[in-house]
Amino acid sequence: MTVTETTSGTAEAGGAGKLDGRVAFVTGGTRGIGAAICRSLAGQGASVAAGYSSNTAKAEEFQSDYERDFGVPVSVHQGNIGSSADCRRTVAEVIDEHGRLDILVNNAGITIDKTVARMTDEDWHKVLDVNLSGAFFMSQAALAHMVERGSGRIINVSSVIGETGNIGQANYAASKSGLFGLTKTMAKEALYSLKKSGRLTDDTIGITVNTVTPGFIATEMMESIPEKVMDKITAQIPLARLGRPEEIARVVHFLAADASSYITGQVWGVNGGMDM
Repeated sequence: MTVTETTSGTAEAGGAGKLDGRVAFVTGGTRGIGAAICRSLAGQGASVAAGYSSNTAKAEEFQSDYERDFGVPVSVHQGNIGSSADCRRTVAEVIDEHGRLDILVNNAGITIDKTVARMTDEDWHKVLDVNLSGAFFMSQAALAHMVERGSGRIINVSSVIGETGNIGQANYAASKSGLFGLTKTMAKEALYSLKKSGRLTDDTIGITVNTVTPGFIATEMMESIPEKVMDKITAQIPLARLGRPEEIARVVHFLAADASSYITGQVWGVNGGMDM
């Protein structure tokens, strides 16, 4: 038996997929980990919207492959996550097109790697704007809708680097560790808002906010790394291999499910044992 949610946010039995009737918006959703998350959520029955920044050709390829494999359309939404206005606009677009937004996955992220001594003001601010501020503005817009409806899921994609730090990645590590505090605060505020509005009851799935922290994952970004450097990376991983995008996606769709409604404000490491 599966559990699905009515428009009022109450849990009911029925439906073929754990996420039937849900709408999910995944930023950075047309490639790498984001594309795997989109496909995983679709496999659980969700309708999917994917965000992307500038690579229209890649977005169209993703859209075509998705519709071929699942037999249903996926909407794509272009925007700059580093812009608060674009964050609000794309969330509004998804709600207008799909009628609701149940799951937000803040997956989009960038790196500009330099040591602290060489990092410019722009290098610092650009990474923080996308990786941390973008997640805040996306979540702010989504939470207003979710609180009004009485239910929702927000899942932030951080990184093991936010937990361990890394030479040459002060901006990236700071942005990704910042998601931990953002996650815990939003988790508390979401439940406070539901309780204040009388929507937090025993028979609702509520609003949860959690973070997933991937380790080194086999995506296109890793393909250009020289073999000797890759050997050094895998030597740091107790499981002695890179993670697979679908292994991150599996945790995301688990946290998105109704049955995970008692999990909020948590950080889930998927890193092959790099941080124990």
